[in-house]
Amino acid sequence: MTTSTKATKTKPLVPDVPTTPLSAPVPSGRWSRLARLGSMATGVAGGMLLEGVRQVAQGKRPRVGDLLLTPANARRVTQQLVQLRGAAMKVGQLISMDSGDLLPPALTEILARLRSDAQAMPKKQVLAVLDASWGAGWSRHFDEFAFTPVAAASIGQVHRAQRKDGRLLAIKIQYPGVRESIDSDVDNVAGLLRMSGLLPKALDLKALLRQAKQQLHDEADYEREGSFLQRYSELLADSPAFVVPTLHADLTTKSVLAMSYVGGVPVESLVDAPQAERDRIVSLLVGLLFRELFEFRLIQTDPNFANYRYDRDSRQLILLDFGATRPYKAAMAQGYRHLMAGAAACEHDSMRKAAVALGYFDAGTQERHQLAVLELFDIALEPLRREGAYDFGSTDMAARLREAGMALGLDRDFWQIPPMDALLLHRKLGGLYLLAARLQARVDVHALAQVHF
Repeated sequence: MTTSTKATKTKPLVPDVPTTPLSAPVPSGRWSRLARLGSMATGVAGGMLLEGVRQVAQGKRPRVGDLLLTPANARRVTQQLVQLRGAAMKVGQLISMDSGDLLPPALTEILARLRSDAQAMPKKQVLAVLDASWGAGWSRHFDEFAFTPVAAASIGQVHRAQRKDGRLLAIKIQYPGVRESIDSDVDNVAGLLRMSGLLPKALDLKALLRQAKQQLHDEADYEREGSFLQRYSELLADSPAFVVPTLHADLTTKSVLAMSYVGGVPVESLVDAPQAERDRIVSLLVGLLFRELFEFRLIQTDPNFANYRYDRDSRQLILLDFGATRPYKAAMAQGYRHLMAGAAACEHDSMRKAAVALGYFDAGTQERHQLAVLELFDIALEPLRREGAYDFGSTDMAARLREAGMALGLDRDFWQIPPMDALLLHRKLGGLYLLAARLQARVDVHALAQVHF
């Protein structure tokens, strides 16, 4: 989630600042959330009935699957997830980002909105969270506080404020009930999507749902996020190319995160920037990932583009949102070092040993499955083998990865699931590749990696 946009100017505390037209209360109780999910199922069923009557009137004999997979039904599901926010919305985001071509086109298109759309909670709920976190009279800390958020996402929204000493802050406020509803929300939404027929029966969501729950529990602890925010600021103190917001620990709680307000533009908006600038930006982010894995052993695993902004004047990259940060053990970092070095040198025996050590498969795994996993590594680590700049704008690597990954994922004889750390690292690397492709960047990944081998 970003901490800055060109939104309305910060308003004083006293006036009753109207909320955004897209605001809506967040259902915070268990029963209210369950009722909302039940409403979604009822709406889908009603949509099926109406569509069936319409098609019969036209002389058609519709199949149940066709009635379930209508754009109207997919839109009903999406709208309910947006209103629920929290884990309910996050699981929709993860499904839309991770399931690729397995989903019906209508559902893929509409669920994609969940990656950016979120309704803000109204002022009354904002005040309730702040009162509970900061106590009565919290306004004494500020000269100004804008109740209209500058950004809203799945588990919280960001407000701009000004402290008494003049410092501008970004205040991230968590939606009420998020922490308490994570596990049940994820299970209920996944169950409803499965029962509704909007997801293919062959799609195995178990690992994805476990990831969603863990990520949500981590992201919902703002004190934890604040500690990682501060840690990254220390780790990157020697890297002037990066900017990390300053933590305001005295105002940070489990439900409220206070940090300095930073500007910049969305990094994905730089598609028309000079080629050299786009190459530099992606090179910085790829180099940072290598430092995170091999030097820091601490990785911000969320691949959302909104976590990066760019200051055109200072040419600095702004890093935001450390809720999905995860420490990595030395043994895992060493395993990936061997895996990547083997891939760069085209040594499959070294790659196989590293894959076993990392938990991708074991000695009892069928040979064809081992080869399929190694093929995935070969494709994903292709930029490591290319000496000189790798052109992300002209490669079909993403399509090849998706095709090979889906073939392996749908093979019911292959049950081995990589450790969670590996799954999250895959997501981060995939997000960087997507950004590199969006910016059509040319990056010498081989040279950036060699520093760590």
